[in-house]
Amino acid sequence: MQVLQVQLEIRPDPAEVGRARRWARSRLAGSGIADDEPLAETLILLVSELVTNAVVHTGCPAVLRLCLPGTAEDAATVRLEVADASTRAPVPRCVDAAATGGRGLALVDGLADRWGWSPEGAGKRIWCELDRCDEPREAAAAAFAGGLKAYEGLAFEAV
Repeated sequence: MQVLQVQLEIRPDPAEVGRARRWARSRLAGSGIADDEPLAETLILLVSELVTNAVVHTGCPAVLRLCLPGTAEDAATVRLEVADASTRAPVPRCVDAAATGGRGLALVDGLADRWGWSPEGAGKRIWCELDRCDEPREAAAAAFAGGLKAYEGLAFEAV
């Protein structure tokens, strides 16, 4: 099985989130993952969440990395990583229903098959993985349907 690793440098600017999504979509298409495939939709949402967290919470440049299957025939795991210069650990927050933010890590936890973080140099790397399969994950389907989903005491609503 062939794996392609690509990366994009992110400036500490909120406009970078949209650029990161467009870049990730083009890389997915290049590895045979169609835009309308549930994996692509979920991965783009995860790119948005992790890049937004890096831009908003660190104020430092970051690096977005994707590890993609080399061909559409490769049934594989897709890995997304965001490395930044902050040593502050990512912590899921409990927020009330009126809050406009604070649900990103709960969303990552609910959509990814696995996620975590580790120190990297003077900063950290946050990663998540999605296993490529034919059926969308239950959490992803609920999130994209705009439903309210509770996860370990945290609630988020995809809008």
